[in-house]
Amino acid sequence: MRILLTLVFISSFLFAQAQPKEEIRATWLTTLGGMDWPTRKANSPKGIEAQKQELIQQLDALQAAHFNTILFQTRLRGDVIYPSAYETFAESLTGHTGKNPGYDPLQFAIEECHKRGLEFHAWLVCIPIGNKRQVGLLGKNCVVKKQPKLCKQFNGSWYLDPGNPGTAEYLSQIAKEIVSRYDVDGIHLDYIRYPEQGEKFPDKDTFRKYGKKQDLKQWRRDNITHIVQRIYTEVKRLKPWVKVSSSPIGKFNDTRRYSSFGWNAYETVYQDAQKWLNEGIQDALFPMMYFQGNHFYPFALDWKENKHNRWIVPGLGIYFLHPKEQNWQIDEIIRQIYFTRRIGLDGQAYFRNKFMLGNTKGILDELKGNFYAYPAVVPPMRWASQTAPASPTAPSVKLQGENIQMTWKASESQPGGIYYRVYASDTYPVDTEKAQNLILSRTDSCQYTFTSSPSQNGGIYWAVTAVNRFGFESAPLALNAPAKDEPSILYGRLPVLPKGYTLIVSEATGIEILRTTQPEKDIPQKIGKGFFRLSLLAPDGNITPAGVTVY
Repeated sequence: MRILLTLVFISSFLFAQAQPKEEIRATWLTTLGGMDWPTRKANSPKGIEAQKQELIQQLDALQAAHFNTILFQTRLRGDVIYPSAYETFAESLTGHTGKNPGYDPLQFAIEECHKRGLEFHAWLVCIPIGNKRQVGLLGKNCVVKKQPKLCKQFNGSWYLDPGNPGTAEYLSQIAKEIVSRYDVDGIHLDYIRYPEQGEKFPDKDTFRKYGKKQDLKQWRRDNITHIVQRIYTEVKRLKPWVKVSSSPIGKFNDTRRYSSFGWNAYETVYQDAQKWLNEGIQDALFPMMYFQGNHFYPFALDWKENKHNRWIVPGLGIYFLHPKEQNWQIDEIIRQIYFTRRIGLDGQAYFRNKFMLGNTKGILDELKGNFYAYPAVVPPMRWASQTAPASPTAPSVKLQGENIQMTWKASESQPGGIYYRVYASDTYPVDTEKAQNLILSRTDSCQYTFTSSPSQNGGIYWAVTAVNRFGFESAPLALNAPAKDEPSILYGRLPVLPKGYTLIVSEATGIEILRTTQPEKDIPQKIGKGFFRLSLLAPDGNITPAGVTVY
């Protein structure tokens, strides 16, 4: 096995893989203790604004790095980041448990994610309620006080009892509250399992009452599966396009290739996660694969072989890169990304956001420069019985000053609504299957203004597609096409100059200002920036319009 994997790594490095258009690129953004956000407290209008701006800066950085999914911690330890009928506000928002921050952080985060084409998945920590301090701060608002029969104390902390049927009801109510009130793209279940040393969990009374003489281990697995199924069913009943996922232990069980050495989802914490996929009660799993070497690769293959046409997105432990953690080398994470792409998994997720945006060991630079050089979109939910929306109509592309203004007529709406993607290319028709042509991954508007940006590519030709909430994409609508009577739009670039030709540069009014055979050199030096009309002067004296550019 070791030799096989080594050969796989070598071939991966020698033959760099094309960047996929469809790939989940996710990060866990932790709000517990403000570990990732917020570090600023919302105790005044100034504090609220500072807290918002801090999140905006993080989302801008993730958008620039071509991420597309945020797993945003919404339920922490028996508390939440939104006004809830079930649990109180988290301490991390204001520094005081239960204090209203003066705005709705969940609504704000969703809106800011969607502005940047990022999916928002509400991350719920399910079974843990908190340690003694946390439960004490929650006081009368804690589920330990409000519904004590649902709760168990174990190893100094409090947990919901998975064996009590009321636990599935309680957690499903929280999920329903979020899905019914907010435009989330997903519900992400974390710690949906028994705690470490779960065999000692104090549930003898619950087992006597509800066990029905089952095997204890299988009963516990069935309890967790029942909670997962209940949440999945309730979410889909409300909004079938909302993705329901979870983050199981990274090793499902011992495999024929390699042992889990006693730490796995199935036997140790009673997560039958591959059954969830087989039964279709999860849309995706984000296994927490925070391991190196043969503790990672054989188990990644095991998830791949048992994914049942749903998504597997390995969680990569980039926090272990930090010198104060385990001081991994960056090459370990690079190999894992290569490998997950090579075997056909559905993306990568990173724990956690602070270590990503802190560029620990250069991980953010590595992604931006190599793996995520182009945008990618979340794949469609191909197991859902949905059809793609109709293409938009009535295309228009116009120059307005130094900007390109595009408009189209909306497609017929579908459940959950429609959004649009914009593509650009120097060739016609625009190939919307190429990641490098994706300019804008999500907009609810039927217009788009392309403005100058050093980090943004444009093109001569433009296209738009409609996308429904299940991710199915329409055929593209060409926003412009080659035409003799309309100049092509080259944004921030110049046409290819054939051998022997001269480029004629004119002002917007048509007055000639430069002839050159070295436009890349002469235009910046002799003219500078501006809006120009371009023509090609052939060796035989013929002049052909070559478009207009904002340069």
